[in-house]
Amino acid sequence: MTLTLPDQRLDHWRDRLPDLLSKCSELVVDLDCGDWLLNCSDLKDLSAAVTDAGHQLGRITGRVLETVVSASALGLDASPSRMSSQNDSVPNSVAAGPADLLFHHGTLRSGDHLQSDRSILLYGDVNPGARISSTADVLVWGRLRGVAHAGCEGSTTAKIIALQLRPLQLRIADVVARGPEDLPQVGLAEQAELKDGVIAIEPAVIQSFQKR
Repeated sequence: MTLTLPDQRLDHWRDRLPDLLSKCSELVVDLDCGDWLLNCSDLKDLSAAVTDAGHQLGRITGRVLETVVSASALGLDASPSRMSSQNDSVPNSVAAGPADLLFHHGTLRSGDHLQSDRSILLYGDVNPGARISSTADVLVWGRLRGVAHAGCEGSTTAKIIALQLRPLQLRIADVVARGPEDLPQVGLAEQAELKDGVIAIEPAVIQSFQKR
């Protein structure tokens, strides 16, 4: 069963969720977060509310990418809502949102190369031996362990964001770097961007690609 959080212009989800859960008879509850922007702390509270009400949290969907990324970072089953079924030129990919955004669902394995002249949102992993490249930003909702190239036509403002940023190689514009070897903090997405001509990796400040 899917419960939809209230319109944020009318009610706060924290006030309405207990009532929604009390009327639900299903054990597993999927939640549609709609336009709510929820960070990791919010989602932990949301998950606890579902558990306290005697339910199990299933899939989380939402139209705000920050919410989906935060849920994925916590290990929750999460995906964007309102996906189009329109086929893209890349197999197993679908166009989502505006014309400058490509969403790809599936893991890239050794030998695969996903490339686009739009920002890429990949829901899956990039395994060693696989490559992902974009003229704009690259966001991986999973483990990035292959090669990623953002701004491949020279954009120095492009970013690479992943839930686990441990690539064999990173490239932004024409700058190349290797990924860090230490394990990332659990639940913390990371981003790579150019600072003073050098690729710097730090905790992600995730902005919706639709707004860029």
